[in-house]
Amino acid sequence: MTTALTPLTRPATTAVTAGTAVTAGTAVTVEIRCPQGWVPVCTLDDLTPGRGVAALLPDGTQAALFVDRVGQAYAIANRDPFTGAQVLSRGLTGSADGRAFVASPLLKQRFDLASGGCLDDPSVSVPAYPVRTRGGAVDA
Repeated sequence: MTTALTPLTRPATTAVTAGTAVTAGTAVTVEIRCPQGWVPVCTLDDLTPGRGVAALLPDGTQAALFVDRVGQAYAIANRDPFTGAQVLSRGLTGSADGRAFVASPLLKQRFDLASGGCLDDPSVSVPAYPVRTRGGAVDA
């Protein structure tokens, strides 16, 4: 089941890099940079490695948000360019040649999570959004 998220309204403070140990019980916010600026969309605890979530951005577009097993977060557009359906957040994740990807659940084209490029058809891509994590207390 895919969870749809709308942006969080609380501001974030301390920056935490992906993969950094965080004290239990502290919320680490995941933010996506879109045309409106950095938008907090969920907490890192809302994300499960290998599963995506859809986030509604302020301009009405959707992003598909993922986190890998080492804590690196990725965001690409949720719209599958081959079908027009908002389904990429429901795709299967994997890696090819060291590049993390999501395969569309409909026609199975694979999209690079870092660049948005289609690994199966280089003439097609989806927007990729910069992602950062913020907040929480970092373990020393």
